Amino acid sequence: MDLFTNQNILLYLAAYLIAGIPFGYILAKQFAGVDIKNEGSGNIGATNVLRVVKEKDPKLAKKLGAITLFLDAIKGVLVILVAQYLGASEGVLWTLAVLAVLGHCFSAFLFFEGGKGVATGFGVLLVMMPVPALIAIIVWAVAAKGLKISSISSLIGLAAFIIASYVLYPEVPGIISHAPIWIIALVITYKHIPNIVRLFNKEETKV
Repeated sequence: MDLFTNQNILLYLAAYLIAGIPFGYILAKQFAGVDIKNEGSGNIGATNVLRVVKEKDPKLAKKLGAITLFLDAIKGVLVILVAQYLGASEGVLWTLAVLAVLGHCFSAFLFFEGGKGVATGFGVLLVMMPVPALIAIIVWAVAAKGLKISSISSLIGLAAFIIASYVLYPEVPGIISHAPIWIIALVITYKHIPNIVRLFNKEETKV
């Protein structure tokens, strides 16, 4: 088997590499002249783009934050949609979902650093399990509005997804196991450890 002509291998590489594109870093650098890896929380996601750019231009910050959120969510979705069109199995689709989150969180373009995986994670989960993902997004939105703390709101939304996935899909269609969901959840939680520490120390900033 030639690794570079095998459809699944090519899809796996594409999912990881495309998801690794650091859109937040690129947009903030290009349009606001700031390096978000060295400012704010150092994260490349939409929240830090909003937080850092807001200090220079609040209106631009909202635009760049929204664009970053959309691009980070959609970049994980694209390869899954292509794979679905090509008739890939559920196992392959879930592997692509996991690789997309890993690609964003441990980007090959940033020396295996990256974002926290929330937008990319919810993007792929919205494709794979629409109803639990929609429930999670609603819970996240309510938590974000009330708490105004991005990290804890994201983790609450993630917990809501896990619970909803078990209630609605005791056995995940096509693969039976919830393992891919737990891998995505653990990666996102791992990337939030500094935020969790700041929360316990009451140092986490609001957006």
